[in-house]
Amino acid sequence: MKTFPRISALFALFALVCPAVFFAACAREQTPAPNANAAKIIASDDFTRGPGQWVVEQMPGGSVTAKNGALTINDKKGCTVWLKQKLTAPVTISYEVTMSPDARVSDMNCFWMASDPAHPGDLFHAEAAKKRTGKFSTYDALNLYYVGYGGNANTTTRFRRYDGTGARPLLPEHDLADAAHLLKAGHTYKITLVARDGEARFTRDGETIFSYKDPKPLTEGWFGFRTVDSKMEIRNFRVTAE
Repeated sequence: MKTFPRISALFALFALVCPAVFFAACAREQTPAPNANAAKIIASDDFTRGPGQWVVEQMPGGSVTAKNGALTINDKKGCTVWLKQKLTAPVTISYEVTMSPDARVSDMNCFWMASDPAHPGDLFHAEAAKKRTGKFSTYDALNLYYVGYGGNANTTTRFRRYDGTGARPLLPEHDLADAAHLLKAGHTYKITLVARDGEARFTRDGETIFSYKDPKPLTEGWFGFRTVDSKMEIRNFRVTAE
C-alpha cells in the first residue's frame, strides 16, 4: 500500500511530460523546409561608401555623388549611371527615387537588361567611353528595356524595347500622358523592374505601369539610372534573383 503514492506520482509525471514531447516532435515535423527557389539578394547599395559599384556616363556640367544614404544625380545635358554587375533573368531590381524640386522635374528614367550587340559580353569595353557620352542618342544602338517616366519636360511616360538597330519602336499602349502617370516634385517613388519568363515589367508605388511580353526576351544585361536636366536622389537599391 505504501507504493501507491509513488506509482501515482509517476503516472502524473508521465501525463505531463509525454504530451509536451509529442507536441514538440510534431512542431519539428511541421517546420517548413527551406525554399530553394526563394529570392536572394545579389546586389545592393545603401550609398554610404561612394560610387564604387557604378559607372558614370555624363555630359559636361553635371555631377554624381554617393553619400549619406543617397545616390544624387545632378544633371544638365544627360547622364546614365550603370551598375557594374551584369544581371541574368529572372531578376528583380528595386529602389526609391525622389525628383528634387530644386531643379527641372523631368526624366525619372531607367535602362535594364542592356547590352551592346557589338560587344554583348562587356558593356564597358574599350570603345564604350567614345561611343556613349551621356547624350541620350548615344544609347540608340543598344539592346535594352527603357522607361522614360515624366520625359519631355514631364509630359510623357513611355516604355520602349530597343532592338539594337536604333529604331526605338513605341507601341500606343506604352505612350502615356495623363497626370496620374507624370512626376510630382518631392514625392519618393518606389520603383520595381522585372525581367522574368519573357516579361519586362515596370512597377511604380505598387502599380504595374508597363508589362511587356517580349517575343525575343532580353535575358541578361546591365541596369542603369537615366536622366537629363534634373536632380534625382536614389536610395535603397537592391537586386534579387531566384
